[in-house]
This record gives sequence, C-alpha cells and structure tokens, in this order.
Amino acid sequence: MPAAGFVTVDVFTRERFAGNPLAVFPDARGLSDELMQKIAAEFGYSEITFVLPPEDPSNDARVRIFTPTAEIPFAGHPNVGTAFVLGQQKELFGKPIGSSLRFEELAGLVEIEVLRDQDAVVGATIRAPRQLDVGTTVPVDRVADCLCLSPDDVKVVRHQPITVSVGLPFVAAELVNLDALAKACPNISAFHRARDAAPEPGSDFSLFAYVRDPQDEGRVRARMFAPLDNVIEDPATGSASAALGSYLAAQSGQADGTFSLVIQQGVEMGRPSEILLRVTLQDGRPSQVLISGHCAMAMRGEIDSI
Repeated sequence: MPAAGFVTVDVFTRERFAGNPLAVFPDARGLSDELMQKIAAEFGYSEITFVLPPEDPSNDARVRIFTPTAEIPFAGHPNVGTAFVLGQQKELFGKPIGSSLRFEELAGLVEIEVLRDQDAVVGATIRAPRQLDVGTTVPVDRVADCLCLSPDDVKVVRHQPITVSVGLPFVAAELVNLDALAKACPNISAFHRARDAAPEPGSDFSLFAYVRDPQDEGRVRARMFAPLDNVIEDPATGSASAALGSYLAAQSGQADGTFSLVIQQGVEMGRPSEILLRVTLQDGRPSQVLISGHCAMAMRGEIDSI
C-alpha cells in the first residue's frame, strides 16, 4: 500500500507554532479504523482528521476525527483546520473545491465557508452540526476539586457549572478571575471521580473553565482540560467554545438577532488562540452557531509503507 501523506496546521491563530496543532490526511483511502487510531496515538495531538470520499455525492467529503484514544463525533478545530487544508487544493475526490464545503461526520452534516484574504486561504467558518443541548449541573466542589481550586474560585452568579453541547459535551464553569484561571491545574484522581459520578454515560468529563473580561462581556478567556482523554490541556477548543457561546447567548436575555463572543484560549500554555463565535437567536433560543478562526501551515510529511 502506498505512503499516506499528511499536513499539520496550527488552528485558531495567524502564527505558526501557536493555536492548536492538527494533522490532516487529505486522502485517507486505504487506512483501516485500527490504523487511523494508531496514527492518532502516534501524533499525540488533541485530534487529527482523515478525509474520505462522501457517502452522499452531493457532499464534499466524509471526515473522521480521532483523539489519541477514540473517534469522536465532532470538534471545532479539526473542522476549521481541515477546511483550511482542503481549501487550498484545486479539487477533492474529482470535484472542484469551492468557497463552501460540506463534511459528513458522526454528529451530522457540517457546513463550512472557506475564509480568503484576496486569493489566499486563511481559515474557515463552520456551523455547529447540532442545536444547543443543556445537560445536568455539576456541584461546585467537584469542579474545584478537578481544578485544584477552592470552591470560592468558582463563580455561580450567572450559572452553576453545567454540561453543554453542540455535538460534544463539556462542563462549562465560570471562575471568579484570571488569577483563579491561571492557578487551575487538573487533578487526575478528581477527574476520575467526576466521570464516575456523571449522569451522562460515556462522558470523559471534559471541563471548560472561563472568565469574562470585566471591561468587555463579549470577550472571554478560557482553558479546557480533558485528562481522561489524554488531553491534559487543549490550546483551542472550538466545540467547547461553540457550546459555551450558545449557552451564554441563551442566558443573555436577548430575544432575536446575533450574539457575538471572542474566546481567547491557550494563553497559559504559551500557544495563544482566538476563536470567534456568532450565535443567531430566535425567540431567545440559539438557532445557529458559527465558529470562525484563522490557521497557519506548519509541516508536511508522509507515513511510509502503510
């Protein structure tokens, strides 16, 4: 079997070696499920993607997303980065590449607009495949235990820590200030206890902690921890950002129109990222959430003798 080529890109950043790294296999035909998982484990990135021909020819591709330990139904930065890579090709599985792409994924159909600056592809905007799903609240002391913080560091004025999803579940927890966010450190034993106590079956208890900018409520600083999925900390998490943005939009009291949010992530890791969100509200409910970001090319290579 021939070698399989890949590209690595840094997502939700304009600069190489910032943001969230992603490996993309633009043509994964011939790779087995087992081999995809082994490749994902070898890279060790939070996710990598494998691009296959679509099952429905009216779509552009079937995209499979793997963490180092499992295939997942949806994630933000893999979609943005994959669209950035594919958008620079002239064609995909015999079809010309346009400004719009549609990816078949386990969570559903993901619609994407390729972002261009004149003739150069610079990033992408994706539409979350599912509506906001609000799950159960999580006790403050459980969140504090997971982050090695005091319960007083968790802010509950607007909401209790709560499970939210637009395709992949996260526990969203607001912290009192940037000092608390900077102090946060994952307690692996506490994450195991939290997973065992979670009512959602199969949850690995991914925790998205955030602080609102006191000068601008449209800006947020966040950190995401999923140590039970081999992601000690993620520098940019589009799916968590989309879920949080959609939830905050629903809590905003705004009936109709657009709710915008800028989320900075990865700062404490030395890999700063910026995620742009636009949530459309109808009768106070989120009807659509768009996730946008820039990307930067990093490396190219191939896995030999597949």
